[in-house]
Amino acid sequence: MPSKPFLYVVVCASGVASGVGKLITSAQAQNWGVGVVATPQGLGFIDADAVVEQTGYPIRSAWRGARDPLPFPPADAIAVAPATFNTINKWAAGVSDTLALGILCEAYGLGIPTAVLPYLNSAQAAHPAYRQSLDRLREMSVLIGEYEPHRPKAGGGADRFRWEEALELLRSSAGLTR
Repeated sequence: MPSKPFLYVVVCASGVASGVGKLITSAQAQNWGVGVVATPQGLGFIDADAVVEQTGYPIRSAWRGARDPLPFPPADAIAVAPATFNTINKWAAGVSDTLALGILCEAYGLGIPTAVLPYLNSAQAAHPAYRQSLDRLREMSVLIGEYEPHRPKAGGGADRFRWEEALELLRSSAGLTR
């Protein structure tokens, strides 16, 4: 009997990151195994104990040693949620200076379906690099969710952040019909 497909959830440093359990719950309800990869700064925005209890896996945020076992099965798909201005721009530029970015950069070459849910303010979204980065990610077949950026210095938008959109995007991509 084949094991269930495995979803990597990449979490960035953002005020809405504390809601990642919503995405984990939705994915598990759709028969996904889930492992969380947090950016180093993203770790401070999530309840690590709750995530470990919910997924049954440790949270990854740093590279493992050469002799350390793989903590997760290989990814069948990746959801980046929430995705910050910094992560989106570095990823599109091919920067691989954290485990999260390394996984995202490799995903393209491995053909792993990837969905991203941006979360940023309107001043960041107005920057030309952001628009160029989204275009580059689209060229890489990354599925990009819709989000209306919030006002600078205001935060917010957590009530409008649709965690389940990542799964909807992945479901619509070729080969993922959960």
